[in-house]
Amino acid sequence: MYNLSNIADTVQKYAKITAKIAKVDVEVVNRELIRVAGTGIFSEGIYEDVSENSHVYKNAIKTGELQIVRDPGEDERCKNCKIKNECHETFEISIPIKMKGEIIGVIGMASDNEESKKMILDNLDSYLDFLAQIADFIATKAYEYADAEEKQSIIEMLKLITRSMDEGAIIINNDGNVDTINLSAKQQLGITRIINNEKIHIEPTGDTVNNSKEYRVRIGNNVNTVIGDIYDVPENLLYKQVMLFKDIKNVQSNIYAMTSTVNALNTDKIIGTSKKTIELKEEIKKVANSFSTVLITGESGSGKEVVATAIWQNSDRRNNRFVAINCAAIPEPLLESELFGYVKGAFTGADPNGKIGKFELANNGVIFLDEIGDMPIYLQSKLLRVIQDKKVIRIGSNQVIPLDVRIIAATNKDLRKMINENKFREDLYYRLNVIPIEIAPLRERKEDIKDLVYYFVHYYRKLFGKNFIRIEDETMKKLLLYPWYGNVRELENTVEFMVNMMEFGIINDDALPINIKKNNNIIKNDTIRPLKEIEYEEIKKAIDYYGDTTEGKLEAAKVLGIGIATLYRKLQS
Repeated sequence: MYNLSNIADTVQKYAKITAKIAKVDVEVVNRELIRVAGTGIFSEGIYEDVSENSHVYKNAIKTGELQIVRDPGEDERCKNCKIKNECHETFEISIPIKMKGEIIGVIGMASDNEESKKMILDNLDSYLDFLAQIADFIATKAYEYADAEEKQSIIEMLKLITRSMDEGAIIINNDGNVDTINLSAKQQLGITRIINNEKIHIEPTGDTVNNSKEYRVRIGNNVNTVIGDIYDVPENLLYKQVMLFKDIKNVQSNIYAMTSTVNALNTDKIIGTSKKTIELKEEIKKVANSFSTVLITGESGSGKEVVATAIWQNSDRRNNRFVAINCAAIPEPLLESELFGYVKGAFTGADPNGKIGKFELANNGVIFLDEIGDMPIYLQSKLLRVIQDKKVIRIGSNQVIPLDVRIIAATNKDLRKMINENKFREDLYYRLNVIPIEIAPLRERKEDIKDLVYYFVHYYRKLFGKNFIRIEDETMKKLLLYPWYGNVRELENTVEFMVNMMEFGIINDDALPINIKKNNNIIKNDTIRPLKEIEYEEIKKAIDYYGDTTEGKLEAAKVLGIGIATLYRKLQS
């Protein structure tokens, strides 16, 4: 609805002209009965609310008709006026100001003495015609201003849309229907048909994420969750709002693109020709397309993330996201929000923009929970519920987000031992350990060492722009004899050091780190142990683990790769 206050200066000029020609006092009020202009007795209190004492004006607005009051204060229309007994007016005329059939205000003229009243009555038709003409002039100016304002708002709206063409944009008219929708919006909402004045339903979820509000948008049968903003179009006769948004999936993709540092490998890229490595590759291929949870165990640096990405790359989810989170690297108070996300104002110190959690980010793909053994016990119960219910709720929200995520967890800790120590939930362990994969330490698959050394040598010599000719045999022998307690990660760091230190493209003992030189200078006789002794220790270790019962010994024999009879014989020898 138009407000005459927007052209107050112009209205005041018309009021002064009218007062001067008609020799009366003139007042103009808007539809809310705020005085916009006035002369004489009305000149005081511009922009004052006169609704309590303007019952004649109210009648003019209500009926849309001319009002003539011959006896102000005594007229029936003045009976509720609080100042009727102090009224100094002797005659009053009020005419509604109409713009395109809509009443936008009232113009009134009044006399304050009998002489002036007589003059008006003697020339009443002329006064009425003149006042009606002034009302039309004001209405015309109001229309011109509204038309200019509308055009300007359309221009600004078009500029806004032009600046945001990569975002979805929907212009909504005053009936709540789609007036205009850009190509990006149709693509994000999955709309292929022509939309002509269709009803749009926009429902806020109550969550604020990435500094924008989350909405559910329904047009016809298409329902989508989007993140964006709604802008009101100010005082416009055609348009109500403009919505600019991005589909939640696109927001997730952008976050993933900015934060993902995954170096994905297929099984063909896993380096090593040892029996255990070949068996590992075959196992990865077998379990890749399953939905079941995988628990990867192995020492630190053995390549658990490499195995996790290989499972992903060999699965039917390879084209969806792989989201990794190290449960040991994130401070305990922040881990929950990293996993599940949060909305604006969820807790003290939270990012005011809100945040999408890793589970939500990994939806339809794979989430890799590295160092799961370091997850605090209270958070384990929440993780268990997410796995069981297949849904997640952001912190501070009540919106349920359905999940289709494959979980791969990894740890270098003994989770069974942690269960006995009440540091890890047993029910979570069984949920995670559906498909167990154990990575052997590098010292147990020495055949892989040579392959890995040459792989990393070629990688770093290209990176450093150095020529490479060969590795001396004695140097390679020292590398093969070293126990590699840091596994592949330690080997890679050692090779990087050697490539930096090598001269003339040859890696020899001079390029070795000092710890390897010291370890391999002399192999003392007393460091070599009898196989029988080592064998007995491994059997004893297996029985301690699985138990000294018949069932425990059967399981131990199975893991050791020997028959139960052989196990009993070796225990007695």
